[in-house]
Amino acid sequence: MFIVHVFVHVKDNLEEEFRAATIENARSSLQEPGVARFDLVQQQDDPARFVLVEVYRQPEDAARHKETGHYKKWRDAVEIMMAEPRSSIKFSNVFPMEEGWG
Repeated sequence: MFIVHVFVHVKDNLEEEFRAATIENARSSLQEPGVARFDLVQQQDDPARFVLVEVYRQPEDAARHKETGHYKKWRDAVEIMMAEPRSSIKFSNVFPMEEGWG
């Protein structure tokens, strides 16, 4: 498993617009065969901060995701909503390991 946490800080009063665009992207992302999970979480004490938790079966699945039309639509739509550039951290799954993954 290849896991990416994407940290996003949106401009004030754009939280709902960002949520809507990101939920649309997440729903489409879950249809990709290489995507095992795609979560959007919002920070409780600072609702302008979000984390996308993207779980791919293989690292190359993350690269394929960035070539999809729905990702490009999301990327372009949310770019102007960012209070600062988004950042990411990549992880490898340690436990539990699903048979055939990793």
